[in-house]
Amino acid sequence: MQHPSSEEIQDQFSQNDVRLAEDAEAIREMRQQKGLEGLVGGLEGVIINTEPQMHERAVAELLRTTGMQAGECFAEATRRISRLQAANSPDLILQTRLQGDNPFWDLNMNPKSRFLPNTRLETFVFRTEDLAEYVRLQRDRGVAFMTEEIQQYPDYDFIQTRPSRFTNNSLGFIQWKNPGGSLAAAQAEPAAALPEKPALAHLDNIGRLDHCATRVTAAERDQAILEFMELTNYNFDFAIYVDSLNSITNVARLSDTDFAMVFTSGIAAATGPETAGPTEQFIVNYGRRVHHMAFATDNIDATYDALERDGMRFLVELVGSEEEGLQQTFTMPSKYTLLVNEYIHRYGDFDGFFTKSNVTTLTEATGRQ
Repeated sequence: MQHPSSEEIQDQFSQNDVRLAEDAEAIREMRQQKGLEGLVGGLEGVIINTEPQMHERAVAELLRTTGMQAGECFAEATRRISRLQAANSPDLILQTRLQGDNPFWDLNMNPKSRFLPNTRLETFVFRTEDLAEYVRLQRDRGVAFMTEEIQQYPDYDFIQTRPSRFTNNSLGFIQWKNPGGSLAAAQAEPAAALPEKPALAHLDNIGRLDHCATRVTAAERDQAILEFMELTNYNFDFAIYVDSLNSITNVARLSDTDFAMVFTSGIAAATGPETAGPTEQFIVNYGRRVHHMAFATDNIDATYDALERDGMRFLVELVGSEEEGLQQTFTMPSKYTLLVNEYIHRYGDFDGFFTKSNVTTLTEATGRQ
């Protein structure tokens, strides 16, 4: 199977990432010393903001292209929420602002994203069992949150950081009062029913949200990873370098079974279009943002064929094989969310996360966006 061995990963560390590895270890020690270790758990959901006129179409598209099921849908004074859920998976929380300022607006003003100025995957929401203590400790470190107070709802408490200057993502933190409860505020009203999920058998093969990948600049790659470690209990795991495309794929993990966070950056800052590579060029076109959501997929060959018959367009055909231990593909970006869907299947005896050959082909495919 073609995936990075421990020796290959260690060789990459020794050549390129010695300082990053040292800084990551210092952050793990800081989390222990300050009492942050263990305060933040796994991912509860991602918040995807849409244009008001595209909300229902974005929901319908995700119901048709993933295994997610329709959950609650409600409207409050400032927002509309549609919640999509699947077993053992973080939620997809589609949001539309109904009034008030959008703190992400300026971050969307790039050549290929400014026509959808409210659209992006904005926030990753992680669970905690002691939100007040987490906020106190992080504020002592100088972390800025969007609100002065923790926001209190009937079933949970919530707060989120301001958008990161390295990733343009926000991190949210939720403490459930009633696990499995509603996201709605007390004054929320039911919104129009969500679109019906199509009765397509292949959607049963598409499972949990496996990982998301954020595009960051070469100059800020280390800061993006280290900041994420400071705010969560995730750890930098490994990096795969694709020198020919000026790209690094970096993986941070909480455990072998939890949602993983991926950061893709250039190896070096581009000096012009000819040296940019697909990753740096994506940032020129769309800005720092989440590029794709990856869904664990069984029977991936048949599922790919069925999605294609149903009208799905892909950036690349299936890459990898059972013999290599891994198969993946990227869709064309959504017209309603700007997100790419990845479908990924790791075979039973595969003990890695990615393969370098797959990463190379998928990175190259993003240049066709």
